[in-house]
Amino acid sequence: MPRPTVQFDATDIDAVTDAVLTASRLLVAVSARSIAAAGDTITLPQFRLLVILQSRGALKHAALAEYLGVTPSTASRMVDRLVAVGTVERQNSPNSRREIVLQLTKEGARLVRQVTTRRRKEIAKIVAKMPDDARQGLVDVLAAFAEAGGEPPAGTSPEAIWA
Repeated sequence: MPRPTVQFDATDIDAVTDAVLTASRLLVAVSARSIAAAGDTITLPQFRLLVILQSRGALKHAALAEYLGVTPSTASRMVDRLVAVGTVERQNSPNSRREIVLQLTKEGARLVRQVTTRRRKEIAKIVAKMPDDARQGLVDVLAAFAEAGGEPPAGTSPEAIWA
C-alpha cells in the first residue's frame, strides 16, 4: 500500500529541516549497508574521512579535522586506524619537508569506489520508485543543498575543487 505523500511548506524552515532529516536517515542507512557489504571493518565516520581525501586531495591533519568537524586528536586517531589498514598514508608535504600530508592509498581509493558504486545502485533503486513529478526538481534541490553545505559534487576531482 503506497504511503501518503507529505506536503511541506518550503518557507517553513522546521518543516524543510524535518524532511531533510528524514531523507538523511535513509541515506545514512544506505551508506552503512554499502560499507558493510564491502566487507571492511571501517566505520561511517572513517569512510567520510576517505571520501574527503578522495574529493579534496592530500590534506594536513588540521584541515582534515576541520572538514570532518572533529578535534585534531580525534582526526589523528581516525587516521592512525586507516593507516593501519592501508587506506591512508602520511607523506612529506611537497611544499615543506616539515609538514605531513595525508592522502588515500590505492587501496583507499578502491574502497571509496567500491562503496560508492554500491551506494549509487541502491540510491538508483530508490529514485526509480519515485513518481516522475517528484523526481523533477530533486537534482536541483539536492545540488543547492550540497552547495549550501560546502560539499563538492560527486565525481569532482580534487584539481577541480581547488581550481
